[in-house]
Order: sequence, then C-alpha cells, then structure tokens
Amino acid sequence: MRRIFILINLVLMLPFMGSSQVLKNIDEIAPFHEELAAVRQGTQWGFIDKKGALVIAYRDDLVLSKTDKNTTAYPYFEDGRCRIQQKANGISQFGYIDKKGNTVIKPEFLNATNFENGHAIVLKIAKEELGRNDLLDKKVVSYSYDEIVIDTTGKSKTFLNGPIHLVYKKDRLRKPPVIHSHFLSSDLIAVKNKNNLWNLYAIETSF
Repeated sequence: MRRIFILINLVLMLPFMGSSQVLKNIDEIAPFHEELAAVRQGTQWGFIDKKGALVIAYRDDLVLSKTDKNTTAYPYFEDGRCRIQQKANGISQFGYIDKKGNTVIKPEFLNATNFENGHAIVLKIAKEELGRNDLLDKKVVSYSYDEIVIDTTGKSKTFLNGPIHLVYKKDRLRKPPVIHSHFLSSDLIAVKNKNNLWNLYAIETSF
C-alpha cells in the first residue's frame, strides 16, 4: 500500500518537475551584456534578464553590432544604452534606449556608435536657412553634420570634425555616413582628417 501511495505521488508531481519553459519559438539568443541578453523572433529583437523573463518586448528598431569577441551581430547594452534606428523622411536616424526600453536619447543622428566608458561618437545634423526662393515660393536650406562625442544623457561633450556638407535626400543617404573616429581609451579619440592622417583628441568635460 505504501509503494502504491509513493507511486501516485510521483505521477502527480511529474508535471511540476524538471525545467519550466519561460520563452518559446526563439530564433536566436545572444550572449549577456550588462545582465541582459538579446533574443530574436523572426525579424524582431527583444531582451531577457537572467531569469529568462522578456523585459524588453520584441521590436524592429534595435541596431545590430558585432563585438570584439563575437563575429555575429546582435543588439546589446553598453553603459545602460542600446542603439535604435528609425526612419525620418526615408532617412535613418539613430538614438538610444535604456534597460527599460524607454527612449532616452531620441533618434536624431545620421550615425552613432555604441557607448564606451560613458561616451559615444555621433553624427549630428545641422540645418541652416539661407534665404527664400521667391520663384518656387520655398525656403533655401543647407544641411551639414558634425562628428561629436556625447555622454549617456545625449549632452555634447567634444567636437571632432565638421561641418561636412550634406545632401539631405533619401536617395543620397541610402546608407548612413561613415564615422571617421574611434576611441583609443576612456579619454582619448583618434580622428581621421582630410589628408587621411590621424588627429588625437582628449574628451572634454564641457562643450
């Protein structure tokens, strides 16, 4: 009788034993960065925590990047920020979200790097009204961009390069303009100049 009772208990416990499923139908799982890992379902990516909970819902605006350790591109957080990409007039604009999925730096840059040691390099658009074309009855506008360093709040910290003239049309901006700078250390940046040589800049504490 005691054996029958134990057997019945085991049968009743079986559905509750073993590993419990938290997510299903995942196409790709990236490594953890800053306690979060990107997961892909179809063409959309989201983020899970270390318990497997989906803490940032699947979305289609996350930017994929490769790391020094991985050749596969996927979205990830650095300094609590992850890049996003949205379209404005058919032109890509880059910004950043926080670990809650909130947009903390709105998409307004023509290109942007991931954060490193609290800073990122971005291409900031500048718009200048030159006058008015009376014949066509519209404003004459000139566009350019500057290469600058921002902090995790989006505040400009260091000017690197520019202004660089820009034809602000989607057929001329099918791909984001190239960023010609990169971080050498937490305080130093290398910037390629017009002569294809390098200039070194220290990250300023004010702009």
